[in-house]
Amino acid sequence: MKSSTKDQVAGKIHELKGKVKETAGKVTDNPRLESEGKAEKISGSIQKKVGEVEKVLGK
Repeated sequence: MKSSTKDQVAGKIHELKGKVKETAGKVTDNPRLESEGKAEKISGSIQKKVGEVEKVLGK
């Protein structure tokens, strides 16, 4: 599997994990867990975009 595809898949996984953490934090009224989820979701989004850019550049 190409590096760009791996980045896209890993990014999507982090986005999903972040969304789950964020939702769990809201449900349990845990602001720390909610903010961790938001951060992981943003990190995953960035990683996914990096994979998309690498794919366009042919890396």
